[in-house]
Amino acid sequence: MPRARKSRRVLGATLAAATAAILVACGPTTYEIPIETPIQPKLDLSAFQRVLIAGFVAGGTSDVDTNQETVRLLRSQLRSKSSLRVIDADALALLEVAQDQNKGAADPPADTTKGDSAAPAPRAAQAGDRTPTALPQQIKEEKDLEPYERLFANTAYWKQIGEEYQNPLIVTGTVLFTSHSRSGFVSRDVEQFDSLGRRRVVPVRTYMERTGFILRPKFIFIDGRTGATMYSESYREEVLYNASQTTPALSSYFELMDRLVPNFLSALSTQKIRGTRVLLK
Repeated sequence: MPRARKSRRVLGATLAAATAAILVACGPTTYEIPIETPIQPKLDLSAFQRVLIAGFVAGGTSDVDTNQETVRLLRSQLRSKSSLRVIDADALALLEVAQDQNKGAADPPADTTKGDSAAPAPRAAQAGDRTPTALPQQIKEEKDLEPYERLFANTAYWKQIGEEYQNPLIVTGTVLFTSHSRSGFVSRDVEQFDSLGRRRVVPVRTYMERTGFILRPKFIFIDGRTGATMYSESYREEVLYNASQTTPALSSYFELMDRLVPNFLSALSTQKIRGTRVLLK
């Protein structure tokens, strides 16, 4: 009897081990299901039915009119991916607008005295007086954009623009698109074959000179009813090419904007993140 029970235990253990081996070899049955996760917009747009891509203070390379191109691209994206009605209007020349506003702030008030009365003596300068900072005529780098920031704080100007277009959401900001070069060691994969003809890929560090572009946009969202800024966000994207590769500036601009557009749209419309989930059957 003891031998029989021992034999049955050994047989049971053997069968369990065999079953486990079969399950491991076959593996569990799995299947994937697609899922979508909605992401709500960053801004509450319930008060707006229309959006005006007004224009941008743009600078950098002269090979691309980044003001016009950015206005066209964002309008096109919003027409297909937003419920807001996109207003068709000429892009504002905000560089000129800012220059005019700065000049007006610097000019002294006109003398309204009449008759032969003596002109009033010049007013002594007071500690609180401020002379507007001169605006750069050309924008080549980020520091050149800083004096233009006060244009976006001019609520009276933006409220006037809003009244002209029936109080829409206004999108404006700055865009700096500049050429860029960099040199240094870059890692790249190289195919090698041994004496038996077997292939392998080996990382090799090589000194390279590369050229490309940097795109730095800042999107500012303004309430057309009040002229006040609702929200702003800044981005930076860079692309580099081998020195032997010639890529037009406009192509690089669109390549970089393609990376940024989803972030821009996430402020205005519901976005969906698509993925898959693996389930065990």
